[in-house]
Amino acid sequence: MKRLIFKGGVHPPQNKSTQHLETVVMGVPSRVILPMVQHLGAPCRPLVKKGDVVKVGQVVGDTDAFVSAPIHSSVSGVVTAIEDRIITGSKPVACIEIKPDGLQEVWEGVKAPGIDSREAFLKAVRASGLTGLGGAGFPTHVKLNPPKEARVDTLIINAAECEPYITSDYRECLENTQNIIEGVSLVLKWTGIPKAVIGIEDNKPEAIKKLSEAVRSLPSTEVQTLKSRYPQGAEKMLIYTVTGRQVPPGKLPADAGCLVMNVASVAFLAEYMKTGMPLVKKRVTVDGTVIAKPQNVLTLIGTPIQEVFEFCGGFSSEPGKLIMGGPMMGVSLYSLDIPVLKNTNALLALSGNQAEMPQESPCMRCGRCVRACPMNLLPYDIDRLVKANIYENIDKYHITDCIECGSCVYACPAKRMIVQSIRLGKDVLRRTAQK
Repeated sequence: MKRLIFKGGVHPPQNKSTQHLETVVMGVPSRVILPMVQHLGAPCRPLVKKGDVVKVGQVVGDTDAFVSAPIHSSVSGVVTAIEDRIITGSKPVACIEIKPDGLQEVWEGVKAPGIDSREAFLKAVRASGLTGLGGAGFPTHVKLNPPKEARVDTLIINAAECEPYITSDYRECLENTQNIIEGVSLVLKWTGIPKAVIGIEDNKPEAIKKLSEAVRSLPSTEVQTLKSRYPQGAEKMLIYTVTGRQVPPGKLPADAGCLVMNVASVAFLAEYMKTGMPLVKKRVTVDGTVIAKPQNVLTLIGTPIQEVFEFCGGFSSEPGKLIMGGPMMGVSLYSLDIPVLKNTNALLALSGNQAEMPQESPCMRCGRCVRACPMNLLPYDIDRLVKANIYENIDKYHITDCIECGSCVYACPAKRMIVQSIRLGKDVLRRTAQK
């Protein structure tokens, strides 16, 4: 069968130098910082106070809001501070700082959940603290509970990992294969979805082989090899290439009969159902041109990135830019005190010449941004309107459908900062709607 290919996309250099390096476990850091917002939805409120003694797996932040997920301590130790800090956004969030005691004592409440129904399964998923581990951090228990009118018939496991540098999901496929398969089976069993497809790009032959062998005994699950093209791992692109379906503008994957989960998310679910240990650690790719020893690191959530970089030998020269995530969609960091979050899949340190902002030149109307856009938008028109402060009709250009993949910027010979314009335009629309 001919493989489907989504419209647009680009082919940035892969730079996956860590793909053949086995994951290395990092020890307990000198402190952990746990923001109460590590997910889309309502922020958690601290459930501990300064001076409290906490243990590994203990709930330290939660809320009654449905669209949210609890925060758990990744260490045993003493709470040393609870204060607002700016992490990766522009707004301060409440953060709990804990000084580890080095004992890593496990909280008494950590135990494998007993699952005997769909409702019990969803309750356990929420209690685990799981959010999307490869993207924006959408609470998983919400994703697994789509509206009753949605007829979801396909579970898609995202193992594409199309961003340059990042290989943490690839190592997950090689090192944690059995848990991936068990996690897929659990989701199919308790959600009632009849089949699953593991989508993985064709530049990962070892992982394709290992996963294909593992699913042979599961008639409801298959591995589908996808053409390597960025942003193949984006939900809407992945759904199209796997099923041929398109998610309507403003709709969710469930509206196209699909549910998409990251490969590390389903692997974690399998482990949690066996042990009851919530989400307290994360595999992170540490790479970049000024990293002394690039590698994949299994680190505790809340570990300051400075200590992660030091674990990898530090910097060979002064970095020009630090990025959490990949170079296409990652977030630039202003401080080494920023902690590893639930959805952190990579930490990059780039040299000064790589960090230099290119000089914009006038748009040539060449149309390369249009050809590269996987969402069939007109990026140059949106960029033009935002720069002219014309927002009255900007929503007619479907600006909110932009997934901010950066393909337009990568393809633009004039080096236009189109994604910055789109983010500004979205922000203006949000603030206007709130008035």
